Amino acid sequence: MIFKRSLLHELFATALTTFLVLISIMVAQRITYYLSFAARGNVASDAIGALLGFSLLKFLPLLLTLTVFITILLTLSRWHRDSEMVVWFTCGQGIYKLVNPILSFAFPIILAIALLSVFVTPWATQKGLDFREQMNSSDELTAIVPGVFKESQHSDRVFFVERYSTFNSKVHNIFAQSMQHGKLGIIVAAEGQQIKNEKGDTFIVLQSGRRYEGKPDTPEFGIMNFDHYSLRTEPIEATHEPPTPKSTPSMQLLRDRDPENIAELQWRLSVPISAFLLALLAIPLSFVDPRAGRSANLILAILVYLIYNNMLSILQSWVAREKLSPLIGLWPSHFLVLLLFVYLFYRRVFLLPLLPRWLGAFSTRWSRTR
Repeated sequence: MIFKRSLLHELFATALTTFLVLISIMVAQRITYYLSFAARGNVASDAIGALLGFSLLKFLPLLLTLTVFITILLTLSRWHRDSEMVVWFTCGQGIYKLVNPILSFAFPIILAIALLSVFVTPWATQKGLDFREQMNSSDELTAIVPGVFKESQHSDRVFFVERYSTFNSKVHNIFAQSMQHGKLGIIVAAEGQQIKNEKGDTFIVLQSGRRYEGKPDTPEFGIMNFDHYSLRTEPIEATHEPPTPKSTPSMQLLRDRDPENIAELQWRLSVPISAFLLALLAIPLSFVDPRAGRSANLILAILVYLIYNNMLSILQSWVAREKLSPLIGLWPSHFLVLLLFVYLFYRRVFLLPLLPRWLGAFSTRWSRTR
């Protein structure tokens, strides 16, 4: 019980650190992705937080699966390197005794992965699509990024706003260029405010500005100073995209037994299954052979994970395109990983090297060259 408590304590501490590192990488990557769209004016800057939240919910099952696999692998690898596993074996605890505490640690996380994959992920995907449609159907001013020239949807107007306050809908240092009836109009103003009339039309009421109007390539230009000038902003017509299998609730996928829906449903069920198999597979993969170098088992674990994940994606696409029967589905990949676990676990129980001699020698030479 002392060893099990120590193992569980280290597993949870490592899991927390691993999850924070993975989610930090994920947040940094998604923020960079959305900021690139916001810099081009395709996404409002105040919408990045909501889009980031929906994106994190969508990728949370993958992050938790990686957390379980990496945590068990790193913890048991450290036990092997620091000879703590020798103490475990000396006290009469075999490697099969690790299965119970490992599953005790992984089971709550796997249950959370199942709930997220089956129910929360499609909801977050649909909410993200709805938020994008709502954002795309807003007026032109909402899509304007301060400090960036933004062209209107019909390419007949160009806006530039130095500062925009969402709190009181005020804009500062506005530049607007429009082409109407063959005449070029340029409006500059110190400040303005966004308002709506009784009919729901949106206007920018500019204050203390000047308007230039004339025909291009001619000296016929007029200048007009104004105290107030109303500039109507047109709503953007957003196209409503049909729901995809990724955004469809799981219960609806069960009712509509389309090949793409069946493939998506099997993928959602495969996420917690893969987390369970990877948690078991990390036990034999964590063995560190001093003669093979410290990174040999980590390299093997990364290769196994990448191959496993790619196999699931390939089988899902085959089921969706009716190249593979739904009865077979994604199960061959799970079965192969289960066989790999049995093979590696058998070799560790009988104190055999994880890899055959020829493959172990190749891995040793490769890790030393690194």
